[in-house]
Amino acid sequence: MNKSELVSKVATASGLTKADAERAIDATFTSITSSLKSGEEVRLIGFGTFAITDRPATTGRNPRTGQPLKIAATRLPKFRAGKQLKEAVAK
Repeated sequence: MNKSELVSKVATASGLTKADAERAIDATFTSITSSLKSGEEVRLIGFGTFAITDRPATTGRNPRTGQPLKIAATRLPKFRAGKQLKEAVAK
């Protein structure tokens, strides 16, 4: 499913116009992104949890030359599915 298909499904399920559904979805994604940027965890009970994890700097190898190279530390978003989502997908 892509974003336009999601917008159509949300509009149909909620009775909103497609434009209103798209604005609601965009606002949701923007809110989740801004919360993660500020270091906050986003918990959606029954769906899952969005969180930021810090990956430390490491040393890797260039596969062509074998030369060691430094891989910079970074922050990554992670998603852990909630119990209800896991159960719904398993059925």
